[in-house]
Amino acid sequence: MPHLKEQLKTLKVIPVIAIDKAEDIVPLGKVLVENGLPAAEITFRSEAAVEAIRLLRQSQPDMLIGAGTVLNKAQAIAAKEAGATFVVSPGLNPNTVRACQEIGIEIVPGVNNPSAIEAALELGVKTLKFFPAEPSGGINMAKALLAPYGDISFMPTGGINPGNINEYLAIPRVLACGGTWMVDKKLIEDHNWDELARLTREAVELVS
Repeated sequence: MPHLKEQLKTLKVIPVIAIDKAEDIVPLGKVLVENGLPAAEITFRSEAAVEAIRLLRQSQPDMLIGAGTVLNKAQAIAAKEAGATFVVSPGLNPNTVRACQEIGIEIVPGVNNPSAIEAALELGVKTLKFFPAEPSGGINMAKALLAPYGDISFMPTGGINPGNINEYLAIPRVLACGGTWMVDKKLIEDHNWDELARLTREAVELVS
């Protein structure tokens, strides 16, 4: 299996999914895979997250599955046991990073300033989530933060949309962007799989 960094670079966009009913992930996963986007970051913002990761791993064994909004060791362990490929956190918590390293799951922690980047490098982490991307200064800030640190790569998330994603992806060492627009929560709740399929196809075409 390719390294996470290479997988992100190939995919270019990672659907960031907030899901309330775990069983909805099975048809959603099918929509994503069949329309060219075999990846998902399922956020721990809902109690359904662990079960959703487990169900998605069972139904789509080859999919790249991330666990998002992971804030502590217990969540990291639960994510790995459920079948997540990697973990994403909103900020840089050294305890969470070390916990992921201990249990053998890759973590992409959130940063938006030089101090956090240097703390990540100290922990040996070089693939980072630039978050929240747009409120933190957007494209200009991403470029400015990448400039002094030649070893790091970014996955910007937060305010990414069809209008700005390709500007982010044009920045050297931006691997992929996290986005929610193709996995709109209301569309998932309404089981509007056709519209979700259309939005997924559009997202894939946009970044290809």
